[in-house]
Amino acid sequence: MQFLLALIVVGPLLGAAAALLPAPPGLRGKSPDQAVLRHGVTVTGVILLAAIVLALGFDHDQPSRMQATTDISWIHALDVRIHLGVDGISLPLLVLTALLTFLCALYSYFKMPAGPSPKGFVALLLVLESGTLATFAVLDLVLFFLAFEMVLIPMYFLIARWGGEGRQAAAWKFILYTLLGSVVMLLGLLLIGVKAGTFDMVALATDNGRGLTTSVQVIAVLAIGIGLAVKTPMWPLHSWLPDAHTAAPTVGSVLLAGVLLKMGTYGFVRILLPITPDGMRVFAPYLAAFAVAGIIYGSLACLALARPGNKGDLKRLIAYSSVGHMGFVLLGIATMTPTGVNGALFANVAHGLVTGLLFFLVGAIKDRYGTADLDTLAGATGAALYGRAPRLGALLAFAAVASLGLPGLAGFWGEMLALFGAFEPAEGLSRPAFLTFTAIGAFGTLLTAAYLLLVVRRVCMGGPRPVGETPIADVQGYEFAAWTPLVALTVLAGLWPAVLLGLTDPAVQQLLAGGTR
Repeated sequence: MQFLLALIVVGPLLGAAAALLPAPPGLRGKSPDQAVLRHGVTVTGVILLAAIVLALGFDHDQPSRMQATTDISWIHALDVRIHLGVDGISLPLLVLTALLTFLCALYSYFKMPAGPSPKGFVALLLVLESGTLATFAVLDLVLFFLAFEMVLIPMYFLIARWGGEGRQAAAWKFILYTLLGSVVMLLGLLLIGVKAGTFDMVALATDNGRGLTTSVQVIAVLAIGIGLAVKTPMWPLHSWLPDAHTAAPTVGSVLLAGVLLKMGTYGFVRILLPITPDGMRVFAPYLAAFAVAGIIYGSLACLALARPGNKGDLKRLIAYSSVGHMGFVLLGIATMTPTGVNGALFANVAHGLVTGLLFFLVGAIKDRYGTADLDTLAGATGAALYGRAPRLGALLAFAAVASLGLPGLAGFWGEMLALFGAFEPAEGLSRPAFLTFTAIGAFGTLLTAAYLLLVVRRVCMGGPRPVGETPIADVQGYEFAAWTPLVALTVLAGLWPAVLLGLTDPAVQQLLAGGTR
């Protein structure tokens, strides 16, 4: 198990290095480009298989205990250690990351985005996977920061070199926002390490803030929280996200929404809740207020983009929807209750599945129509996907109703539990304030349903295809292969939420009570 987790974290890095080497003659296939794309599918497939084996070998009777741990001294003078491990909180995110990266590599094998050589694309994709997996597996604050930063450069180049219109400006905005947030976060992490005498996240969580004064905790939460909030992204620090999603290639948008945003909320749960509980209690009402503001803002922005005549970009609309959905995650965390935090973790995974599927679908629609502009797509009578590409239309409608939180699908449980947690926040938090946040968040679910159903009506419904118009292709075989796992897991998580909650709940209970055993 120790070797397996180390392989999952380091394997993609080795694969990235191998991708830059010339392919052996017998493995080149029709061309070197095909060989390197096949290499990306192979490496990400091996990592996904290793993650599944790790999940199957995980002791589900003790999900609150760190398992598959490795603890080696790295920088002795600073007591920085190569400390890896997984519990019920990090395991679902590890598997989600491995799955989405494999599906992106598979999709790219058949539909490589326009840009430079595939060698660089595959290498960057694998470095991105390694950094994300490391973020969810490391148990040292310094290593967490390094892994957190490791994903920025590959995502910058994926947007800047393989993106669409406006990609340079979007890539610069992404890197500047996230780097500035990370600088502030580093100061907070160093403050905790210096004052507590250790950077070990397990030891710090077990201490539960007893070795840190309230003032130190407040400063640390403010500094670290800003860096995490930028990555989440929390309103009003979200403005880099719509541009990045709009310009990014399809697989870049899938990974950005599906796994990179989760790094921010994971940091809140793994670091701030157990290590600085007093500081979090001070800022929890403000975090909840920003969260519900993001829910309403994101929904209103989507409604504006979806209205006829506003020239709204469908990719941009899905990006703004992420601001609202991640608002529910932050609201659940702000409650500081097991119910709310479990809801946040569930919503994290559900958002990765559903929004990943949405970006795949929007990318496919853009490839077919040559645009993601809603007014152009809808035209005078509607794009009528139900009649022109019925499978594609059905999948878009499915992803939309899953995103709006239809009971029986994955999007429902996380948002419901987050609202339940806000209805009964942790002791010491203002219940009237959180009741207000609950009401605002519930209203946000109505707005979410409104804009998503409007999108489905405009894109999927309409008159028959005009005579002489070129027909569009329905879902292709490789698209079925890339999208079916996301559809199946969305249904599974919706019908059987205990699969995920059974992992997270014991770990969350232990974390809030004083660290991880």
